[in-house]
Amino acid sequence: MRVSADRDVCVVSSLCVYRVPEVFDQDEEGRVKVVDRTPPAELATEVRRAAQGCPTRAIRIEDSGAEDRR
Repeated sequence: MRVSADRDVCVVSSLCVYRVPEVFDQDEEGRVKVVDRTPPAELATEVRRAAQGCPTRAIRIEDSGAEDRR
């Protein structure tokens, strides 16, 4: 799994930060910042939920292989 975010469309809802603080943070303006672009497999479900819950769909996930489908 590889995580990225489009900070230009982030509306500072902070849901991703609350859901997975190990992966997401906020900059000084409150916009999303990805702090772990390749999170461990045990966080995959929560990262996907954060992406799905993003009101502007600013979070993108790329699956890199079979290990990401667990």
